[in-house]
Amino acid sequence: MDERLKQIVGHFAVAGRVTGIRPLGNGLINDTFLVETDGPDNYVLQRINQGIFRDVDLLQHNIDCVTRHIRRKLEAAGETDIDRKVLHFLPERSTGKSYWTDGTQWWRVSVFIRDALTYEAVTPEYAGYAGQAFGQFEAMLADLPDKLGETIPDFHNMELRARQLREAVAADAAGRMADPVVQDLVDAMFACEEEMCKAERMYREGILPKRICHCDTKVNNMLFDRDGNILCVIDLDTVMPSFVFSDFGDFLRTAANTGAEDDPNLDNVNFNMEIFRAFAKGYLSSAGAFLTPVERENLPFAATLFPYMQAVRFLADYINGDTYYKLKYPEHNLVRTRAQWKLFQEARIRLDEMADFIASEA
Repeated sequence: MDERLKQIVGHFAVAGRVTGIRPLGNGLINDTFLVETDGPDNYVLQRINQGIFRDVDLLQHNIDCVTRHIRRKLEAAGETDIDRKVLHFLPERSTGKSYWTDGTQWWRVSVFIRDALTYEAVTPEYAGYAGQAFGQFEAMLADLPDKLGETIPDFHNMELRARQLREAVAADAAGRMADPVVQDLVDAMFACEEEMCKAERMYREGILPKRICHCDTKVNNMLFDRDGNILCVIDLDTVMPSFVFSDFGDFLRTAANTGAEDDPNLDNVNFNMEIFRAFAKGYLSSAGAFLTPVERENLPFAATLFPYMQAVRFLADYINGDTYYKLKYPEHNLVRTRAQWKLFQEARIRLDEMADFIASEA
């Protein structure tokens, strides 16, 4: 057992004696460990990646407010087995905060939810579950009285991403604008810029609200019990104010793509309407009660927004000389750009079909 990790766990109000600590899961952001004890519960220890989450106090404030509010909602509804239906972070013994720091690293501990499963497969069945779970998550937080901040500022701000692309083109740091393929992609993206930045405009005009959203909607960010019932949504680091488009569109960007995010064969990349219909049906079954007409009508737009946004981000990085995303080969960001641009086009030609389905679920 790593004695340093055991000492870190000791800063939190765990019940029982620690008997083992071992790596847990395959997350890409935080270092995660399972803490085994001889008490009633096991725990999850995480080192928070401060390179991404720079304001840990804000991060944990958001999570504390959200989990506390959901717990109260479940209690008021007479739910049973609540400790498996919402995450619970332990207080640090001396400060009472839900994290501890030695000044250079930040750590937190939550109760391990027993007998829970996650799934990686994106099938229509699990897309439907995901839509229901994330819609319910937003619905429970629609009346959250606490003010939350942005754990990653401007994370899904399309105007910012478009501006970053314009700055990359103007600087042409890697000399890649001479490539006609790059210029054609830039021209095509700028031609759609006004349309794809409409969410920020509608927000300024007061017709599109911001909600408390998860902002990382993947199938494997839900826990299920062994009977296939949804227990809770997990991985709450990106929970913050955003447009509902974030939760709706970002899920479909990956789940409805018939190819890979970086597929070099564009013939593989299409938009899977079966996944769209399943996710949208599940989402509307739980989120439909609070969505405004503007939000509801623009859900198809959300399905196009996120492949567009990701294409813009990949292309800006390529033009800048590949300074942000990790690469597997020199042209990787350009291949990623073309695949996301194809997905955007495939989703865009299905806007009317998506709108008809959303209207049919009224």
